[in-house]
Amino acid sequence: MRIPTRKYLIATALRAGTIGSLVALIVPSAPAHAQLTVFDPNNYSQNLLTAARTLQQVNNQIRSLQNQAQSLINQAKNLTTIGFPEIQAITQTLQQIDQLMGQAQGIQFRVAGLDQEFRALFPQGFNQAMTMNGQVVAARTRLDTEMAAYKQTMSVQAQVVENVQADAQTLNGIVSRSQGAEGALQAQQATNQLLALTAKQQFQIQNLMAAQYRAQAVEQARRAQAEIDARAMTTKFLGSGSAYTPQ
Repeated sequence: MRIPTRKYLIATALRAGTIGSLVALIVPSAPAHAQLTVFDPNNYSQNLLTAARTLQQVNNQIRSLQNQAQSLINQAKNLTTIGFPEIQAITQTLQQIDQLMGQAQGIQFRVAGLDQEFRALFPQGFNQAMTMNGQVVAARTRLDTEMAAYKQTMSVQAQVVENVQADAQTLNGIVSRSQGAEGALQAQQATNQLLALTAKQQFQIQNLMAAQYRAQAVEQARRAQAEIDARAMTTKFLGSGSAYTPQ
């Protein structure tokens, strides 16, 4: 009974070793230090939120830079100037009127010497020393002065009319530039140009009125002087005696 039992134990051990070897061959052994990846949802959400905030800050910075760039562009437009080529034409027309005003004869448009010129042309009293021929020459001089005054007035009127036609084109150019003004400086310059044109027209009206009133004053002075001379000549002709009366 001992021998079979011993054989059975050996056979059982052999079978157990064989099965263990097969299991060892089929199932590999695990490594000594295993590395496992662990997903942390809280950490992931924090990183995602941080990235979103960073992107928002970058967008805000870009938007701020764009606003600054637009502000600089607007400032540059506000400092942009516009040309005013009509100023030379306006100055020339005023100079032309000044030249016409300077052509006044007899009594000129100057305060200095005005009283002397007026007394020489209109003595306001009959000059006993003057001969008849001298009196005729003086009267003719006054008449010529009056005609020259009216001629000078008409010359100024004609020049003003020509300037008005040119001012219409100047006004259209200024209005067009004012409508296309990009900045505050250009708009202000366009306004100044319109004011300059208005001032020029006012100067023309003042010169025209001065020429017209001068011509009227010369005419009235000539008539007054002619009346004074006529009275003086009548008194000289009659003398101190009585006038002749028929019998």
